[in-house]
Amino acid sequence: MDEGNQSIVSEFVLLGLCHSWNIQVLLFMIFFMLYLIIVSGNIFIMILIITDPHLHSPMYFLLANLSFVDMWLSSVTTPKMITDFLGENKTISFGGCMCQILFVHFVGGGEMVLLVVMAYDRYVAICKPLHYSTIMSLQRCTGLVITAWITGFVHAMSQLVVILQLPFCGPRVIDSFFCDIPLVLKLACMDSSNLGILMNGDSGVLAMTCFILLLISYIYILLTVCQSSKTGTSKALSTCTAHITVVVLFFGPCIFIYVWPLSITWVDKFLAVFYSVITPLLNPAIYTLRNKEIKNAMKRFQSCYMDSRVNI
Repeated sequence: MDEGNQSIVSEFVLLGLCHSWNIQVLLFMIFFMLYLIIVSGNIFIMILIITDPHLHSPMYFLLANLSFVDMWLSSVTTPKMITDFLGENKTISFGGCMCQILFVHFVGGGEMVLLVVMAYDRYVAICKPLHYSTIMSLQRCTGLVITAWITGFVHAMSQLVVILQLPFCGPRVIDSFFCDIPLVLKLACMDSSNLGILMNGDSGVLAMTCFILLLISYIYILLTVCQSSKTGTSKALSTCTAHITVVVLFFGPCIFIYVWPLSITWVDKFLAVFYSVITPLLNPAIYTLRNKEIKNAMKRFQSCYMDSRVNI
């Protein structure tokens, strides 16, 4: 197509999850409630960790950062999806689409590295307990978290810079509820198959590198604890189950979206919903329900709140 005959696409049409009005109303109520739970649950965990002196340790500092990341990961796409359920004009501007791509990969890439940092924290706590406070100092924890954010930002910018160079002149329908690179690449007015492989490879390398590091960390932790105690297996599983569960829930969809894409529309939509809604919803529940210190902190917070109500 000649450049003079190309028209610039100013917006994209999102087909969403379904077309039935009754189902969309039902999904609106479900996802609206889930999003409220995600935001309130993760904010509550952050407030709890900040206000309770018993939780001022590296592990909970990292957990508070994970809650912050999960809240924003869901907020990038979920509010738009919820409003589109009841809207007739399911469109998103070109700039809005690029912003979704930027922040999905920025926050998602940051969370991948943050999960590796949390695995490293558990490794030091279990395998080198005498040096834990020295190795995992506040300064080092802050540096590791900043590294996670920088990694996510560099990864996202590397993707966005390429997308912005592509010509979009005709097709503008995205069969999903948000903009993601594999779907947007299909709309470019050029053969983007090789570019799609390259960009998916970029995301895949980050995801698989972090996933392999996590596997190595937890395998080493399990082996170390098993060798040092007769009841090592149960103790190691008790300590690491929550972390391993979160890792599987987060990296599972990422691997099937970017590393090993199935190219089945309904599967892709399910994985996208799982990645952006279900995982941020389950993370706080997994960590709070399996953690005695968090439970005790919740009890202290409740009793403090009740005492303040009585004094008023």
